[in-house]
Amino acid sequence: MSSPTPEETLAAWQAREAELRARMHAPGVSRPEQFAGRTGTQIFEAMFSGELPTAPIAHTLDYLLIEARHGHAEFQGRPQFAHYNPLGTVHGGWIATLLDSAVACAVHSTLAPGKAYTTLELKVNYVKALTERVPLVRAIGDVISVGNRVGTAEGRLVGPDGTLYAHATTTCLIFEMNGGGNGR
Repeated sequence: MSSPTPEETLAAWQAREAELRARMHAPGVSRPEQFAGRTGTQIFEAMFSGELPTAPIAHTLDYLLIEARHGHAEFQGRPQFAHYNPLGTVHGGWIATLLDSAVACAVHSTLAPGKAYTTLELKVNYVKALTERVPLVRAIGDVISVGNRVGTAEGRLVGPDGTLYAHATTTCLIFEMNGGGNGR
């Protein structure tokens, strides 16, 4: 079986985005009681079903949680002129935001009920300039290790043709939620 073409990949990515946007809740911040008793993966499932709101920053920067399962998370974004730096390419901060979301949510997906996390460190390597000529990109995060207090993950930002634009690693601190929302 052959790999999908870039056009087929782009079409699949666009279809998944349309499916999710049709049932998504408006951006907002969940209340602590909405997280109570839920694992990290269950929280993401509630976002996908429209029960919990999506993060306001995802709306502001036009990106979206596309997939989350235990130890894995993917975000999809649309590079735009509004994301450009003065040199005419997408600002590294936009790329870092997508990668931070993917790697941190990969760690979040492994958490037990009552646990929260915060990013302690994010390391991003930019390997190719990104412009609005690339219709969509995916930030794909996978857990490396999760313990009682620390989780690590790695991620890649790729285009539909498989081009690598950046890659990242993160270290996250894991702690008891104590009713304070997301812990940040």
